[in-house]
Amino acid sequence: MSKSPTPAKATIDNGYADAAAARRDTTPIRNAATIIAVRDRMGDDPQVLMGQRGAKAAFMPNKVVFPGGAVDPGDAHVPLANPLPQLCRDRLSEQSPAGLHHALAVAAIRELWEETGLILGQPGTWAATPEADWIDFAATDHLPAAETLQFVFRAITPPGRPRRFDARFFLVDAAHINSDIDDFSRASDELSHLQWIPLSQVRTYDLPFITEVVLAEVTRRIRQDGPPESVPFFRNDDESSHFLRLKGYPMPTDD
Repeated sequence: MSKSPTPAKATIDNGYADAAAARRDTTPIRNAATIIAVRDRMGDDPQVLMGQRGAKAAFMPNKVVFPGGAVDPGDAHVPLANPLPQLCRDRLSEQSPAGLHHALAVAAIRELWEETGLILGQPGTWAATPEADWIDFAATDHLPAAETLQFVFRAITPPGRPRRFDARFFLVDAAHINSDIDDFSRASDELSHLQWIPLSQVRTYDLPFITEVVLAEVTRRIRQDGPPESVPFFRNDDESSHFLRLKGYPMPTDD
């Protein structure tokens, strides 16, 4: 009669199985952009804009998240009134296809609009008929503008998830949003319970692990005006989790 494996042996076997499953994962990784809007940035308790994903969502159901989503093919062709800061473009270009920074910035602004109804842009008229996803935005007589976005984090969804993204996180001060920051009436239904959450309370919500990590980085540099010289990169592209910094710097053990 064969014996059941000891707990220690079972743990080792499961570890090997998990690693093997990660190596077999063929889920496509889509480029994505996430936007972290912050208000009262210089105050005693800054707030971040977040909402809750639906219970039936395929990716991170019920979790409280920042607005964001995958880059659409048309994002590469949407004009910006003002581009990203050069430093952000340089960091976004590392270990990425050439020119992707434009589509990522456009996607971040589009996702903010779609999921919250808030406008990050400048008053202006579109020179040509906008992409379908931008018709409602264009009707507000604004052009998307990216000069106030700060690229602050990058993370790839770990293997084994139903969907995987190579997400770039952009920080923006709510003072640069060109609409009422408490008016979510034009938001889609992708996120519910949209609200400005104080940083002192945000970890009491049901957050994804990576959101916790990003919040730690945002909290660390919340009062810095310019974009960072180097950007954390949580790679997660095999059974090991590689935590690097774009521009070649290793992640510090502490700050």
